[in-house]
Amino acid sequence: MPETEVLNTFCPDLLDILNGVPHGIALVDQDLRIIMMNRFLEALTGYSAEEVCGISCDHVLHSSFGRNDQVFRKVLETGVPCSAEGDILGLNRKKIPMRFTATPVVDPRQGRQALVLVLEDISVFQEIDRKKEMGPAKGLLGHSPKMQEIFELLPVLAHTDSSVLITGETGTGKDILAEAVHQASKRSKYPFIKVNCGALPESLLESELFGHMRGAFTGAHADKHGMFQLAQGGTIFLTEIGDLPLPLQVKLLTVLDDREFFPLGSQKKVRVDVRLITGTHRDLKQLVQEGKFREDLFFRLNVLRVHLPPLRERDGDVRLLIDHFLQMFAASFGKGVKRLAAQALRVLGSYHYPGNVRELRNIIEYGVNICRGEVVEVEHLPPYVLAEAGKVPRAKVAAVELESGQKTAGGAVLVIPDNASSWSAIEKKKILTALMQTGGSRTGAAKELGWGRTTLWRKMREYELA
Repeated sequence: MPETEVLNTFCPDLLDILNGVPHGIALVDQDLRIIMMNRFLEALTGYSAEEVCGISCDHVLHSSFGRNDQVFRKVLETGVPCSAEGDILGLNRKKIPMRFTATPVVDPRQGRQALVLVLEDISVFQEIDRKKEMGPAKGLLGHSPKMQEIFELLPVLAHTDSSVLITGETGTGKDILAEAVHQASKRSKYPFIKVNCGALPESLLESELFGHMRGAFTGAHADKHGMFQLAQGGTIFLTEIGDLPLPLQVKLLTVLDDREFFPLGSQKKVRVDVRLITGTHRDLKQLVQEGKFREDLFFRLNVLRVHLPPLRERDGDVRLLIDHFLQMFAASFGKGVKRLAAQALRVLGSYHYPGNVRELRNIIEYGVNICRGEVVEVEHLPPYVLAEAGKVPRAKVAAVELESGQKTAGGAVLVIPDNASSWSAIEKKKILTALMQTGGSRTGAAKELGWGRTTLWRKMREYELA
């Protein structure tokens, strides 16, 4: 038999063809009642084709497109196919992103119209787009070789539940990397919770991490869930893990091993499923040798390790970050600042950034605030940066601050001492300035500095200002 005759006599069943398509497909009549649907749509809705035959499709396909009948009738009237994206409720009542296409067809024998409905699951494509929008790591920028190594490692960190230890100097972006790992992981739909282990006293920190029962201590008037419980299913990031007191190190080790713990004052264990990421700017090995950090806990935390390089070791990234922060703050403050002057760029390019990316961010924020035109000039940079660059003698920094309008609430101008080259001295001076500007209000000073109250309290204690 000739091949053309074989093709002409081959008439497979329509439903068999539809069942071979990996999308949900339904055929509905002019009254929008379901005539047939394929196996994929049966699995999606939980109904068999026999059950829904003759039933309005609006009662079967629960979607976010509004009333389906209005959309479908318009397609029947105009003869123009329609395609839209939205959610549909699946068998388990979970929303599934779908591309919904309705195409009119005509029965040539009887002239009756019908619609072919195709539902395509686009959840995978949305996830890919979301990760593309995130970039290598949301919030982390850089094209230096050391940062490219971090970006290449990110998928490895994201596709495992093993503990991650992020090391690096203060201000390098450890918390941003931790959140990027969480967002790229399968736990991204659940909470990401950050706890600073150095911000609270031991007694309060234990309650913060593991919760307490009513009456566990003075002031415990009600049961309280700890951060581990609140992070259930997600990720908890313990920053400054090197400051965790030894008794809590034991309890944390138990949580990592057993996935359960006793809240303060409770005799009932709580089971948790969380991923742990930790961060520190301190040398944990040195702390282990000094007896200040448990060696067994160090090994449990140091399963996967990432070191974020200081900004001074990230060749070429300073200019990229300057442009990013300049655009961000110009848009945030509604200012027309467009660029930095060449001399200002040279000053920032030679600065050593003891506070790393966080310090650079603060410098650009300062410059955008001070600048009154479109170009940030050298005089718009913070005085301590100019002093470090040798543009302004330290003894004359007060005059530079006066010209920039940087005064305290009482009209006095603070002079940076000769030993202010360290970031600690600079931060201490910023705290004192903020407190003077707000009349001693810690809440106001924290807001002025862009910190949380606990961060300000911790730094004041660190610099012996509290």
